[in-house]
Amino acid sequence: MPFLLRGARVLEALSRRTGHLLAWFTLAMALLQSGIVVLRRFFDSGSVALQESVVYLHGAVFMLGLAYALQTDAHVRVDVFYRQMRPRSRAWVNAIGYLVFLLPLCGFLLVSSWQFVLNSWWVFEDSANAGGLPGVFLLKSLIPLAAITLSLAGAAQFIRALIQLMETPPVATAAETSPALSKQPEETEV
Repeated sequence: MPFLLRGARVLEALSRRTGHLLAWFTLAMALLQSGIVVLRRFFDSGSVALQESVVYLHGAVFMLGLAYALQTDAHVRVDVFYRQMRPRSRAWVNAIGYLVFLLPLCGFLLVSSWQFVLNSWWVFEDSANAGGLPGVFLLKSLIPLAAITLSLAGAAQFIRALIQLMETPPVATAAETSPALSKQPEETEV
């Protein structure tokens, strides 16, 4: 079990570092977009490359931020019943959800995007717009990379759920199970 826990910690550290790097991407994206607005509004000029760089940064933040959102539990969860469950039941739902839904979805994304990305790399696809950025193949590479990082974060969360399920629940004593036994005897007057 310590090996599993160490593996989960390594995968979570990778997701955390990626998330912190993406925070800087978000700041750069906001500054670039502000610069584009200032250029257009006050100087009546623009740059296709700057506009596409905002799109590239947005794609990187969205696609690579999926793993960080999963790790920090910032993803959307339909929790009609989940929030009322006990921790052990939640661990079962999480383990089954990661194993049955998330990991196969990541595998599907990886397999289905592979040829799409390879074709883009084969021709070193660049922007269709004049003056655009030449690295569209890099942007498309974010699709399988997102599938890989999301599956690693999902594997870490799956390991956490398994560890929680393997822990033995504390054995309840007779005083905890019987309300009559848990009451303290009242002091008698002498």
